[in-house]
Amino acid sequence: MLRKLPGDYTRDIVSTVPDSLVFRPTVVNTPAIFTILAIVFRAVAGLFRMVRRHPIACLAVVAPLALWAVYGWRVALVAVVTTFSTLAGWRLAEPVSFSAWAGLRLRAWWRWMWIYRRHWQPVMVVTGLAKHIGGREYLPRLLKVTCTPTADVVTVKMLSGQSAADWQDRADNLAHGFAGHECRIASAKPGRVALVFPRRDLLASPIPALPITGDVQVSAVPVGLREDGSPYLLKLHGTHVLVAGATGAGKGSWLWSAIRGLLPAQRAGLVEIWALDPKLMELSYGRALFGDRYAADPADCADLLEAAVKVMQERAGRFAGVQRNHVATVDDPFVLVVVDEVAFLTAYQTDRKLKERISSALATLTTQGRAVGVGVLAALQDPRKEILSIRNLFPDKIALRLDEPSQVDLVLGDGARDRGALADQISANPATGAGVGYVRLEASPEPVRIRAAYVSDTDIRAMVAEYAGAGEAR
Repeated sequence: MLRKLPGDYTRDIVSTVPDSLVFRPTVVNTPAIFTILAIVFRAVAGLFRMVRRHPIACLAVVAPLALWAVYGWRVALVAVVTTFSTLAGWRLAEPVSFSAWAGLRLRAWWRWMWIYRRHWQPVMVVTGLAKHIGGREYLPRLLKVTCTPTADVVTVKMLSGQSAADWQDRADNLAHGFAGHECRIASAKPGRVALVFPRRDLLASPIPALPITGDVQVSAVPVGLREDGSPYLLKLHGTHVLVAGATGAGKGSWLWSAIRGLLPAQRAGLVEIWALDPKLMELSYGRALFGDRYAADPADCADLLEAAVKVMQERAGRFAGVQRNHVATVDDPFVLVVVDEVAFLTAYQTDRKLKERISSALATLTTQGRAVGVGVLAALQDPRKEILSIRNLFPDKIALRLDEPSQVDLVLGDGARDRGALADQISANPATGAGVGYVRLEASPEPVRIRAAYVSDTDIRAMVAEYAGAGEAR
């Protein structure tokens, strides 16, 4: 039995096992000058990094001290008061430019120093992200803190051998460790992760219906806002979109916002909106917008879906060998099939033959339709596979409020919840959570938090008054 103990601990150990051997490693005393030089080098390197990353904050601290040392405290005081007065005036006169050039930089420096750097070592140790090997402590490196108007973005260099999944498993610990409400983990580049700590939620209040500007939008339409307050454009042309959420989660906001954004293009003849409303509660309120391309009875819904399949197949025959991608024109407009509650037509349909017709038409549209300009926008309450067997045929998915954590990955794909799509934690209060969801696109595995605008009954009546008849068959 061999034991190896570090340092001088073996001096006070008396072995009581006859056949055991204790090896005492050689201890080399490091000269003090090398230790001092190492400390000085680290301090200078850390100071250099701070100045490079936070030049404005460092200048705000160093400049008054330099003036005090050279000209005395009166000059330094005048300079400080003048600077603060100028910044306050700038902040009041041009808050946007002040925030972009100075405010957010100063906030980033302050939070780097007071929040993250100060608590970095204990939080890393407690969460288990730091490692102790051979008596030495290894910490992930805090590289940079960047502040946006709504969140702190902390860039970290992971330890060798760590993965983003290790950090995702400890997201709640990190949020509490740094006094945040939430922590989301995003892969920055190999060996690095970005920790996103939201400071305030711009999506906590309902968003009124977005104005119809008259711009003809086909490929992507504005439907709501991102977390940072910027508009979000939902891609509809060239894809299929599935919106899943519990009762009262705000699926209607997404459907009506998409329809609202397409109305100018429909008036121009570049878009046709076909509506299937088996619940007779959501899309029927604006039925006049769809003309004769509206169906509520399951049999009529099956006929309308099969008619869309015929349009798709006719176009495919004409496009074969001529073009691979659809461009919306008056002769070949983009056809968007909107289904309010697709489970009413599939899983909950009692007529077996009717169910097979509907399922077959939906499967055909979602597998072949987007290349020829036929898209499907479907809403679903229960995301289980037995409810909608063609769930994976929708490239783009939106998860609104869901009942269980496991349903998030059912809708958005494996690992989506670990990457920050906390759809099961969205508030059930309609004023706070209705319309809030996480979007995962085919081209990007990272979920994005969006809130769709609320299109009220008054807005729908105004849409009908303005655009009714534009969707009539020509």
